[in-house]
Amino acid sequence: MAQLSVDDITLRFGGVTAIANVSLTIEPGQIYAIIGPNGAGKTSLLNCISGVYKPQHGRLVFEGQDMASLRPYDIARLGIARAFQNIALFRGMTVLDNLLVGRHIHMRSGVLSGMAFWGRARREEIEHREIVEDIIDFLEIEAIRKQTVGSLAYGLRKRVEVGRALAMAPKLLLLDEPMAGMNAEEKEDMARFIIDINQERGITCILIEHDMSVVMDLSDQVAVLDFGRKLAEGTPDEVKANPEVIKAYLGEELAIEHVE
Repeated sequence: MAQLSVDDITLRFGGVTAIANVSLTIEPGQIYAIIGPNGAGKTSLLNCISGVYKPQHGRLVFEGQDMASLRPYDIARLGIARAFQNIALFRGMTVLDNLLVGRHIHMRSGVLSGMAFWGRARREEIEHREIVEDIIDFLEIEAIRKQTVGSLAYGLRKRVEVGRALAMAPKLLLLDEPMAGMNAEEKEDMARFIIDINQERGITCILIEHDMSVVMDLSDQVAVLDFGRKLAEGTPDEVKANPEVIKAYLGEELAIEHVE
């Protein structure tokens, strides 16, 4: 059974159609890339999956659960987490505290016990800190764990953004341009972390990315959107060889490379 089924969804804003009759099937354990030019509807599609937008037509089903009536926090509890294109961290808080925020959906103790820091609240705090410290080690950000996010370089903030999403213990991770604005070394590090997230932690990933070398190297499946419609879908090699994709998005240079 597919982990996530996007079935013929359409999203409109007034007279503008952002997504038109798009269907996708994401299998457990995949790295699934969504590519296309700016304005193609990629981020709008992630917004539909995460519950920020409600499509006017079609169905979204995650592990057999219809998501139509679910709000964003319900979807997060199902096991879908997201790292944003525009970093959405708390700049005045430390790296450690930002990652602990990602654990909030798993917290069960009440306000009074939390303030007193006893009993269940104390046990939860220890458990959540252990999980967050493991993510800090995994993403190799031990040296900055006590620094405020606002003081960090851009590439490190992107890494913390991914870490906060991982702190939610997701089954499906939505990555909206995780390498945007990074230099070559930072991109290599992020690509390695995405592979490890997928293979070592067993988390399915949906990736939006403009760097085609990254997409072709990392992805199991690729879907191409253009003006809100699905132009093509398949393995990286199939998509790279598709004449419509070359014409609409990838360009003649890539077509020549493919022929050679």
